[in-house]
Amino acid sequence: LPILTGAGYFVAAGGRQAWSQAAGEQLNIACIGVGGKGGSDSDNAALFGNVVAICDVDRNTLEKKGNSEKFKNAEQFTDYRELLAKHGKKIDIVTISTPDHMHAPATLDAMRMGISCYTQKPLTRTIYEARLIAKVAQETGVCTQMGNQGTALDPSREAIAQLRSGVLGPLKEVYAWSNRPVWAQGPNRRMNMRKYQTQAMAEVDEQEDPTTTAEEVAEIVQDLLAKKQQEIGKALERIDWKNWLGVAPPREYWPGLYHAFQHRGWWDFGTGALGDMACHMLTVPFAACGLRDPVSVVAKTTGHDFDSFPASSIIKFEFPETAERPAIPFWWYDRKGNKPPSEVFSKWGIDNVSDSGVLIVGEKGAFYSSDDYCGKYELKGVEKVAVDYEKAEDQGKGNDVNNVFELFRAKRAGDPKICKSNFIDRAGPLTETILLGNLAVWAAAKGGANGAMGDWGEKVEWDAKNLQVTNLADLKTPRVADLIKPKYPQGYRLD
Repeated sequence: LPILTGAGYFVAAGGRQAWSQAAGEQLNIACIGVGGKGGSDSDNAALFGNVVAICDVDRNTLEKKGNSEKFKNAEQFTDYRELLAKHGKKIDIVTISTPDHMHAPATLDAMRMGISCYTQKPLTRTIYEARLIAKVAQETGVCTQMGNQGTALDPSREAIAQLRSGVLGPLKEVYAWSNRPVWAQGPNRRMNMRKYQTQAMAEVDEQEDPTTTAEEVAEIVQDLLAKKQQEIGKALERIDWKNWLGVAPPREYWPGLYHAFQHRGWWDFGTGALGDMACHMLTVPFAACGLRDPVSVVAKTTGHDFDSFPASSIIKFEFPETAERPAIPFWWYDRKGNKPPSEVFSKWGIDNVSDSGVLIVGEKGAFYSSDDYCGKYELKGVEKVAVDYEKAEDQGKGNDVNNVFELFRAKRAGDPKICKSNFIDRAGPLTETILLGNLAVWAAAKGGANGAMGDWGEKVEWDAKNLQVTNLADLKTPRVADLIKPKYPQGYRLD
């Protein structure tokens, strides 16, 4: 017999638990952002509820999703605010899978309406937004989950328990390295019609026969400009660019430069490789090593222009002593091949270092994971100990589905704590820690020659409790504080 659980119930299915509900008893879902990761987020949510509305600024993406089986009855929007205004009172859960800069605006609006949220990582673009989202989640009591699927992996949960047991002895340092970015980053990438015209004029002038007159060159350039304007105009017939920009400062749309999946490489829209992958890779060390509230951060980079993130960076975070561990550093490396020094690994017999991974070093031994989500790991120099940990509910479809399913279970039970990556205990503080690194990247704009790594930039001293740079007056880098708290334009609500 099924075990009744609220309006829904579990039934045995091939040895695993399956979610089963009568149509009239299903939770109502809205999906904001249904392309890219939003495609799978919305599909996963649709396994457990009834999708009543979907939103995407790209009409091609929106209509394609709307034509798929579980979304045919969902009303379509390109402005999430209109979706919430019309359907907010009947929505139980919303998935939010937009570019980084729109995570907080949509999530805050939804939570303030009493809607439980599944928001993609990184939770926010700025540190203040992460603090505020956790605060609003606490005030409203809604269930929340960040799209950090590694928290639904049994190996990562076991790893946290192993490390918390003290198996490594007193901790000494933590390292993480990533093969990201896999999108374009680096200075001088912005494009608009004026810059395009200048470049086209120079290229045509160089390529054409020396006998070509200035008038003929101008005519060729005008033809190129007309074709580009036509291309842009056609694209904007299907993309709601104003709503894509949302809370970001205005800029011209340019094909392939921002949408789709290029947002993360821009300061106005994304959080770079650090924001993309550290939320995954730090799941275990953050929870097990207490990587909260760093006191300083410093970086070196290949150089950036305060518009686009650098191609590569190295960041050092300093964490103060706590009751559980001594003061320790955390080192971050991004770009394929950019890793900690070889001697860091050779001491532990690690020869073929993975392209991405995590290393936690203690006095007795080390923890090594060659997986982006700490879904597999080894202990070096010590043996595993017997530990207890809460295993993930197995839907038989992988950790991505399990992570979404955890939110539905929490909503049904009325218990936000069921979600391991909830905004209050995990996602908000984790995002705060990670995004502090980008203040250091901002303050390390000067790279080396020919794209090489530059010298260490200015150190940012941090008061985590008050979200303040304590040495701000001493920093020569401009606008560091702008990365702490954003300003939303009219039509959007922050505080």
